[in-house]
Amino acid sequence: MMISRIRQHRKNIYTFLLSFVILAVIAAGAIGINPTPAFALDHDKEILVGADFTGQVLTDDSFNKANLRNSNFTNADLRGVSFFAANMEEANLEGANFTGATLDLARMMKANLTNAILEGAFAYNTRLEGAIIDGADFTDTLLRDDMIEKLCKVAKGTNPVTGRDTRETLFCDY
Repeated sequence: MMISRIRQHRKNIYTFLLSFVILAVIAAGAIGINPTPAFALDHDKEILVGADFTGQVLTDDSFNKANLRNSNFTNADLRGVSFFAANMEEANLEGANFTGATLDLARMMKANLTNAILEGAFAYNTRLEGAIIDGADFTDTLLRDDMIEKLCKVAKGTNPVTGRDTRETLFCDY
């Protein structure tokens, strides 16, 4: 009961702040100022189990140490997003774009990374055991050698956006 009140209160604050920012942008435009507002949000340490971010543009947001278990980021734009030490177990990340994202220490066991783009992501200590990586693009992703070895055992497919073969982006031996 208390947690739902806190979540509702947080939602009300976010709605108020977003309304304020939108009004400020409209007012600035009316007097000839052309601002480029940053709408990045901080979701650090939030409990977002089962949250749905399908198709959303979340560039430069932060989900450090957030609990995102069973969340849905299908086709989300996550370029530059930080997921440091986030729990993303069993999350649906199909088609998500993680280019330049920070995934270090994230737990992505049994996550669905089908056709995801992880180009240039920092994922050195990321746990990906049991993840589905069909068609995922790991170009220039920093991963530990033992994790690459595990991923190569299940890697297959070609990313439909980048045209890159998953096994090639992981430098798997054939």
